Amino acid sequence: MFQEKQYLQLPGPTAVPPQVLRALSQPMINHRGSEFKELFEEVTLGVQKTFKTQNTVLIFPAAGTGGLETAIVNFISPGEKVLVASIGVFGNRFAEIAAKFGVQVEKIEFEWGSAIDTAKITERLAADRDGEFKAVIVTHNETSTGVTNNLPAVRKAMGGHPALLMVDAVSSMGAVDLRTDEWGLDVVVTGAQKAFMLPPGLTFVSVSDRAWEVAKKCTNYKYYWDLASAKKYLEKGQTPYTPALPLLSGLRESLKLMHGEGLEQAFVRHSRMRDMIRAAMRALGLQLLAADEVASPAVTAVFTPPDIEANQLRKVISKKYNVVLAGGQQKLDNKIFRVGHLGWVQPLDIVATVAAIEMALMDCGYNLELGSGVRAAQQVLRG
Repeated sequence: MFQEKQYLQLPGPTAVPPQVLRALSQPMINHRGSEFKELFEEVTLGVQKTFKTQNTVLIFPAAGTGGLETAIVNFISPGEKVLVASIGVFGNRFAEIAAKFGVQVEKIEFEWGSAIDTAKITERLAADRDGEFKAVIVTHNETSTGVTNNLPAVRKAMGGHPALLMVDAVSSMGAVDLRTDEWGLDVVVTGAQKAFMLPPGLTFVSVSDRAWEVAKKCTNYKYYWDLASAKKYLEKGQTPYTPALPLLSGLRESLKLMHGEGLEQAFVRHSRMRDMIRAAMRALGLQLLAADEVASPAVTAVFTPPDIEANQLRKVISKKYNVVLAGGQQKLDNKIFRVGHLGWVQPLDIVATVAAIEMALMDCGYNLELGSGVRAAQQVLRG
């Protein structure tokens, strides 16, 4: 039976390009030898360039959540306080990780579908006259709601407070402009399975000089996630423990693709695809969760019509049209579907996805003019 191409329109894991897949099948090499040293130094510099930083960037075999745990255990000691600004599932996850390691977490929660109100951060930190908060923790791009936070505004809102600014950039790095050094971001975490176009299994952590000074005094528990140890090994072109060799070979190829296209052009492409899907959904009469001014270039969250369950629509579109969409999480379960448009995705993939969404909606009994969403997406693409 002929197997059709699957359109994997998730916010992660994302589709992997053929040249990256081929690189994943490279033979194993000595991870303490010169060949690995050359590979590891090359990809580390490439990731550093992607972060737009001169800071040390460290690579661990892990999902993005491992990188978030790394950020907590290396910089926040048990009993210390952090301020978490959460706009969804993954902001809450960062807070939960901190609490597991004995950190006192104060969380400011904002309505799902909205961005951080930075005035709330300014207000809370202004009241922290003794500097008890050791970090402000934010999610750059909240995939559960399709919202991107304004990081320069968050940094400005912090004023002169000495807290570190720690950022979950798991789904934004490479798809949304992020300038680590220019914006004064102390700790930034991302993952391989999003815009880096790799299978899951690598996390990258950027650490500022100021954060390294904090790390020297941190008393939290760590062994595998010890950044100071990883930094010492990086100076030798090695890792403390066995690295994920196939993924590092794949990373070399994905970085070539990313920087061959150019980061700025990639940001334009992702924003265009966001605008295409949003225009299409509006043309179909569907409600979007996020407002235009905070809408994510990586993923779009869409409400289904009142009489159609989101999970049923996703089943139909997967079974009949081989398009895989993400569902809503927690309180948004079965209320929204999410269209990922990051990584190895082209505008014409979005046109095809919109066409499938139209047909699946009709299959579920929704009345629409076939092609109206596609036409709206095409108009955005043509400019």
